[in-house]
Amino acid sequence: MNWSLLTRSRAAWLVLTLAFVAALSGAVWHYGYLQALGPLAARGQSDLELASDRLVSQLQRFREFAVLTVRHPALEALHEGGSRGTAEAMLLGAADRTGAVSAFYMDASGELLASSGGPLPGDVPRSSYFRRALTGALGVAHGEGPGEAERVFYYAAPSFAPAGEVRGVLVVVVDAAVLERDWRGSLPAVFFLDESGTVFVTNRTELLGWRREGDGMLSPSGRHYVTETIQHGSHEIVAQNWSPYIPARALRRTADLPVINMTGVLMIDVRPARRYALLQSAAVGAGALFFLALLWFAVERRQALAAINLALEQRVSERTRDLEEANLALRREVVERQEAEAALKRTQAELVQASKLSALGKMSAGISHELNQPLMAIRSFAENGAAFLDRGKPERAAENLGRISDMAGRMGRIIKNLRAFAKAEPGPAHRVGLASVVEQALELMQRRIDSTGTKVDWQRPARPAIVMGGEVRLSQVVVNLISNALDAMQGGPDRRLHLRISHDDAAGVVRLTVRDTGPGIAEPDRIFDPFYSTKEVGPEEGMGLGLSISYGIVEGFGGKLRGTNLPGGGAEFALDLRQAEELA
Repeated sequence: MNWSLLTRSRAAWLVLTLAFVAALSGAVWHYGYLQALGPLAARGQSDLELASDRLVSQLQRFREFAVLTVRHPALEALHEGGSRGTAEAMLLGAADRTGAVSAFYMDASGELLASSGGPLPGDVPRSSYFRRALTGALGVAHGEGPGEAERVFYYAAPSFAPAGEVRGVLVVVVDAAVLERDWRGSLPAVFFLDESGTVFVTNRTELLGWRREGDGMLSPSGRHYVTETIQHGSHEIVAQNWSPYIPARALRRTADLPVINMTGVLMIDVRPARRYALLQSAAVGAGALFFLALLWFAVERRQALAAINLALEQRVSERTRDLEEANLALRREVVERQEAEAALKRTQAELVQASKLSALGKMSAGISHELNQPLMAIRSFAENGAAFLDRGKPERAAENLGRISDMAGRMGRIIKNLRAFAKAEPGPAHRVGLASVVEQALELMQRRIDSTGTKVDWQRPARPAIVMGGEVRLSQVVVNLISNALDAMQGGPDRRLHLRISHDDAAGVVRLTVRDTGPGIAEPDRIFDPFYSTKEVGPEEGMGLGLSISYGIVEGFGGKLRGTNLPGGGAEFALDLRQAEELA
């Protein structure tokens, strides 16, 4: 009887012990599973951010390609009758270098002006990206592509006319398959859903075209796969049967990508975490059966976990320190770039001032003659005035004094123009009379004009020509254009300089044209390049910076400077400046 009771008691204790061990093992398994999901989720989030950054970075270069190339002179020239062949050759070369499927340029009405070749998307003028570009913003879209490209991204960059309105749109087409080529099959399964929930980009080809619907996924064939979502703490575990290349049970991580209007999803296999939890529960269960072994194992396991936590904390601390160092280096780089930009602006201002002083040096001989001639005349008139006073002819003396006053006024105007031309003029653009600037420049260059025997055809416009600019910098541009025209006509049989001012009220532009009868421009596309010059190298010929500096000055005023050859010979430079608003 006693043995029977003892046996039953042992059996009961054995059952209770087994139940306790089973419950303890189950609790340990659940705890270990949650613990293992934490690092797994962190690593998965890092992988998802890496994949998202890589996709966005790959698309970024095509965005920059569209924004920067739309301002290319070859495309801007298309609106003024420029060569379509030149523009298409430029687009083809740029598309080949960047890996874009195609690039094409249309005007605001949707007419194709230039293309790199290949098929074009259908009904571009009604597309969302084209309509957004017409508003002045960057158009971004994705969808089915033309030709062999099944999935493409579209970037549409607007081109602005001088008056500010959109006059054209450059569209760059990017093949999504090219972006996937380098990372297909790598990392855990990752895919990017568009606003409709459709898989548009992924490193698992079999998922392309799948669409999220309700609690599952809908395949392109129309079959609906139900997804079971299991919540473990703050982690979302997905049980699915979509594809053999995706884990049956996976930890799902998501990230929004507003830059490309998509959502990134990463599926991480949780089998390592489950194995890790199972090992923990088995170890704890075995330890519970053997109390002494349990104590030893618990101490060792606690130390192991402490070491793991310490290692994790050290890794987090190292990662934080690395991020802080990278942030500090980035801030230093920003400061260095700001300092470099300020140095560039100072150097540009010094180049402008040096160019003006160089022009003054070239005009020094003529200026000396212009000042010396009135001085000699003043001396002669003063002596004549004194003689007339001695002879009792005050009216003749007064006449000579009046001439002395005129000569002094003339010298004052010359010196005033020289001082205004030589001084630096920082600051924003303001209202300037363009006709006065032209007349001041002609007065400064009068000696050289007379010495070369050039005939000047200048008529002051009947309507005031008030533009936005800087009087000193604008005077430098006009002097440079006149000087270049005189250099071009040097030695020619017919030397005529033609200057006119006209108004374009529709565009809000005032235009100054300077024409000469020289041999014309040898390379019109390069005349505004720095250090480009057709003159012989020497101390009097400059460094080929005059037109480049002038172009930068005019661009700073919001204007345009162009140089072309005339059909009958000679060259014409057109200076377009913003017309100043009339004062109330």
